[in-house]
Amino acid sequence: MAGTLYLIPNTLGPCEAGTADPLASLIPTEVQALTARLDCFIAENAKTTRAFLKLIAVQHPLAKPLQEIEIAELNINTAEAALPQLLQPLLAGRDVGLISEAGVPAVADPGANLVRLAHAQGVRVRPLVGPSSLLLSVMASGLNGQSFAFNGYLPIEAGQRAKQIKLLEDRSRKERQTQLFIETPYRNGALLETLASTCQPNTLVCVATDLSLASESIATRTAGAWKKQLAAGKAPDLHKRPTVFLLLGE
Repeated sequence: MAGTLYLIPNTLGPCEAGTADPLASLIPTEVQALTARLDCFIAENAKTTRAFLKLIAVQHPLAKPLQEIEIAELNINTAEAALPQLLQPLLAGRDVGLISEAGVPAVADPGANLVRLAHAQGVRVRPLVGPSSLLLSVMASGLNGQSFAFNGYLPIEAGQRAKQIKLLEDRSRKERQTQLFIETPYRNGALLETLASTCQPNTLVCVATDLSLASESIATRTAGAWKKQLAAGKAPDLHKRPTVFLLLGE
């Protein structure tokens, strides 16, 4: 019988080490305990996964010493032809954890292809509860939570980016659908400037930064209000801080 592929949520940023339970407010105890009993993982980044397992071990002893736990990497550079090999431990009957670099696996994450292959091979897939920056941002934005779409990264080139924003704004207005997207953290400021200058003044724009962290910041304003704020030199500090952007055309 094949093992189970557990989709294990990671934190959205650094946790405070040295506390009695550094993951208490982010990862349910049951999820921590289940993670601790696994000795085989597929991870976007092995180094950060080891750091995460160290936090798990504060309250839940690991199944094996950390250096003996198997961690295979699956990231954007992993060839699709390599996925069947990653499934071999599962097909041999072992339970395996799939861990993202941050947040939940398989959402804006290369793990989705492995999950699809697991289904095709008859492997049980079990998603576990944990923080998702996309859902947290929708919850906190005040925008339409009944209909929303995640669009990943927008084009890098300025003209194409502005064009895509206008298309998303038009779709949002016509369908009353909240549009979500993200950016490489060092380009966050430039994206907010483009949103403020490209969107209609009454379009709502939410900027959700460092979600679930002590430095969390969430603000929803019209594009016109953002434009005035930026012109006044009061831009929010978004540099190298993970941020989700949302808009809703009015």
